[in-house]
Amino acid sequence: MNKPSEIRKKFLQFFETKGHIIIPSAPLIPENDPTVLFTTAGMHPLVPFLLGQPHPAGKRLANVQKCIRTVDIEEVGDTIHNTFFEMLGNWSFGDYFKEKSINWSWEFLTTKKWLGLDPNRIAVSCFAGDEDAPKDEDAADIWRRIGIKDDKIAFLSKDDNWWGPAGQTGPCGPDTEIFYWIDEDNPAPKKFDPIDNRWVEIWNNVFMEYNKTKAGKYEPLTQKNVDTGLGFERLVMVLNQKRSIYETELFTPLNVILQKHTKKTDIKSERIILDHTRTAIFLLSEKLTPSNLEHGYVLRKVIRRAIRRMRNLEIKDYQDLFKKLTHELINGKNFDYPYIDYYPELKTNENFIVDELVKETVRFEKVLEKGIKEFNKSAEQIKQKIKDPNKQVLSGRLAFKLYDTYGFPIEITKELADEKNIKVDIKGYQKAYQQHQELSKQATEGKFKGGLADHSEITTIYHSLTHILHSVLRKTLGSHVEQKGSNITAERLRFDFSHPGKLTLAQIDEIQTQVNRIISRDLEIIKEKMALDQALAKGALGLFADKYGDKVTVYTIQNKQTGEIYSTEICGGPHIKDSQNIGSFKIIKEESSSAGIRRIKATVILNPKRSTSVRDWGSRN
Repeated sequence: MNKPSEIRKKFLQFFETKGHIIIPSAPLIPENDPTVLFTTAGMHPLVPFLLGQPHPAGKRLANVQKCIRTVDIEEVGDTIHNTFFEMLGNWSFGDYFKEKSINWSWEFLTTKKWLGLDPNRIAVSCFAGDEDAPKDEDAADIWRRIGIKDDKIAFLSKDDNWWGPAGQTGPCGPDTEIFYWIDEDNPAPKKFDPIDNRWVEIWNNVFMEYNKTKAGKYEPLTQKNVDTGLGFERLVMVLNQKRSIYETELFTPLNVILQKHTKKTDIKSERIILDHTRTAIFLLSEKLTPSNLEHGYVLRKVIRRAIRRMRNLEIKDYQDLFKKLTHELINGKNFDYPYIDYYPELKTNENFIVDELVKETVRFEKVLEKGIKEFNKSAEQIKQKIKDPNKQVLSGRLAFKLYDTYGFPIEITKELADEKNIKVDIKGYQKAYQQHQELSKQATEGKFKGGLADHSEITTIYHSLTHILHSVLRKTLGSHVEQKGSNITAERLRFDFSHPGKLTLAQIDEIQTQVNRIISRDLEIIKEKMALDQALAKGALGLFADKYGDKVTVYTIQNKQTGEIYSTEICGGPHIKDSQNIGSFKIIKEESSSAGIRRIKATVILNPKRSTSVRDWGSRN
């Protein structure tokens, strides 16, 4: 038996022997990258260093990163997909490249000292080449020298074997993916067929050797990077010769509890309950709460999808099941894999996790009652209007309204409709759903480019203040100061910046004084749209500027009377029009965020005579 905790330990030990520094997992909710909702891979928190910024720990890193990925949420319930998972990863920032990366992956997977997997059950894929970059024969030749036959090497397109760039421009390159044959009843075929789902991808080695320019060209990079990701759940499954990740020790203790709550069998529902509950527990451990917006919406969705599947299994006491699953994952003696040793926030926030799960079940039960009433009302109208039973159909628009307004999964609507012998226009529902998803995606992309929790009056003021704070920090501490991220809510602003040491009380006082001096002036904030090159030539600063595209929005904060400029930054908005609404600024805390990164938390007292509407522009304009 290959214990999950031992597999994890071996991975980190192996890369330590190869000169890698082990770094901790970053949070699931990114602190310094407002362009994404969740950390979806180990590379996400490291994008600045893949783009060339020196990492304080050096050029070789490894870790186990907790991740959330919802793009495949409809696939959850099969044998290999999760919404929450852990990614084993190793990175090289301009150090080793393809030769060592591939050879080390092979050594770790196949040698008896480490994992000892059967080499005959391994196949790989490489980039096939196109007009942008050549066929990756370099990677294929390394695999051939290792002993992989040509029949076990597949060359695939950009859709399968290319990573990046992180934005519209930047570092990117081909990757090579490692697959393992999981069918224990049949030997691995001589020829690798990537379509055969018995070949399971377990490791992806990305070779960032190109830079995509604004013109869409792929130019060779002088600094070449390696970024790899090895799926932990899949690796545990493979090593223990299981047919599903849900048969591994990462899930079986939870499944034992689930089976005690139901006498009905539905494998897909069981897997979704286990996966989504685990996902919810980890999101709640970071003090996220269910809501109808962005991060909170995803959390609400997985909790309610789990409850819906509990209904399928005729489980009625959702709260009791959630409590027991949470307790088992955090404290269970049947778990070989001690999650709380790696993620202590689980234990710290255990009561919060349970309380929020209970609250959400209560909310959903109320939603169900309202939704059922709305459905019955619509069904009765259909019955009265259309007498022919074969033509009684609930429209896709109404089915989506039940989902969007009441949180009704389409499966529940179909169940209710079946009971009344009414059909549901599934195609119409899917069309409405896709339109909603596209609008939500556009709104999310716009909203989170500023790192804001919302676009309320006070949040907008805080956001504008970060520009002034950034400028004052650079003038007070030096031009080495660069913004490393922000998190803004209606209660406070949080601003991360590069600086080697703790600020003195005198420095904090000076920064606060200078910010208040500026906001006491008669300020105006000027918005301009221009080419990225033009903005940079103008001296505009920009966090994640490469992700905004060729055209950017520049905000200049200046003295309305004298024309003195205090700040010029590339930003996605929103901002206030002037400073008349700002009263005074106060730093409440200065602390370390990580090595070489400091963090300021601050609040603002609003001008009691402020206008009722402060926003002049937003990121949607």
